[in-house]
Amino acid sequence: MHEHLRRDAVGLVAAGSDYASGRSSPAQLAVIAAPRLRGLIVAMHGHHQIEDLHYFPAFRSEEPRFAAAFDRLERDHASLHGSVEAALAALAELRNAAARPEPAATQQLAAQRYVAAAAQLASALLRHLEDEENLVVPLLIERRDY
Repeated sequence: MHEHLRRDAVGLVAAGSDYASGRSSPAQLAVIAAPRLRGLIVAMHGHHQIEDLHYFPAFRSEEPRFAAAFDRLERDHASLHGSVEAALAALAELRNAAARPEPAATQQLAAQRYVAAAAQLASALLRHLEDEENLVVPLLIERRDY
């Protein structure tokens, strides 16, 4: 699942890079970005629910010494939700600007805002996945009954 999330995050950044390098327009970015962002959000949400409702509580009760680390991972989930909301808002702005006869500068600004929000989300997610793997994966391997 983490590899899936990484690929999706890298895809968001790649779409932004294509726009920034002139290989796509704001309108093209809006079309490409919508399914990529929504797919990442759905996968992230499902994965975090499993962690928050199953893995983290089980590990917390069996490994109380790691309680602070699991608290931090759960706070990361909340923080990532804020990054998701920012990326969705920027995507909505981009889609609105691209769908109307807005001046090119307005479309470009909306595209730049989306690219920045998507990059911030991807960066935060990749950092979170690494932190999670450093704590959770060794516990999963050790127990193998989850």
